[in-house]
Amino acid sequence: MDGVKIIPLKKYTDDRGFVIETYRCDEVDHKGAMTYNSFSHFRVIRGPHEHIYQSDYFQFSGPGDFEMYLWDNRKNSKTFGEHIKMTVGESNPTSILVPPGVVHGYKCISKNGAWYFNSPDKLYKGILKKDEVDEIRHEHDKNSKFKIK
Repeated sequence: MDGVKIIPLKKYTDDRGFVIETYRCDEVDHKGAMTYNSFSHFRVIRGPHEHIYQSDYFQFSGPGDFEMYLWDNRKNSKTFGEHIKMTVGESNPTSILVPPGVVHGYKCISKNGAWYFNSPDKLYKGILKKDEVDEIRHEHDKNSKFKIK
């Protein structure tokens, strides 16, 4: 999908455990404004939604797995209308750069829940959380073509 980058994450393991590099500026042209971790319970769905200005840079490395859904909703994109569904997380460590206008959402498919990390390039609600949220939410629209089952 045009502008979306899906990057397999490498696990570097030794006798102490492992390290997974989730963001390297030499691999993705993305300058994050903030970072956060998030946990979701089994079968919880987040989204689908899209941003007008913000890019999200997700890192799914576990513990746990998600089904990730992406829809290109950018009318001027050469991949407009395309849809991607993939499993990401512990079983498939992956980073995903989601540009503005790409509808995205995810469902936790691990019985013990799952974690992800995000470093969006805009502050949530702006400086000191005084702005409107940059989101178009589709999950509450019963007629939306963007569905996560």
